[in-house]
Amino acid sequence: LLFGLPPAVGAFVVTRRHLRLDGTVLVASGPVRSRSVDLRHLAGVELLVRVARVSQVILRVNDGEHGLVSVPLALYADGGGRELDVLALRRLADALATAEVAPAAAVSSVLVEQLRAEARSAAVGERPLYRAVELARNAGRVPQTTLTDHEVASLVD
Repeated sequence: LLFGLPPAVGAFVVTRRHLRLDGTVLVASGPVRSRSVDLRHLAGVELLVRVARVSQVILRVNDGEHGLVSVPLALYADGGGRELDVLALRRLADALATAEVAPAAAVSSVLVEQLRAEARSAAVGERPLYRAVELARNAGRVPQTTLTDHEVASLVD
């Protein structure tokens, strides 16, 4: 019981987390609490990259009031990866495009480029979200870093 209960509780909590986008409102709900952020009125937008055996690209948004909501965009391992599905990326890009802050527009354009790369079946190395992982790895900023506005803009080139 001493060794089995903590992992079981952790697994239960993780399976009960849900993210949904209602128009421009991003809602993160868990077993204990729920947070929502209206993407039209953001205070901050960040692309966070975690580099390890399995690398991850995460979008973090906050509205300055209700805190922070994180959206996992992609996971990459050796030779492949898993990305947020096309419809979810499109809805998220559209919602970010309505925001009043410039970094949201930049992230929205990165997501649109990601969609274009997926539409033409581009190799993993040609996808902007994977390039974010490579950028962080090549700069030696591991295991975790937040991309600057200039770095986010360079993902679209």
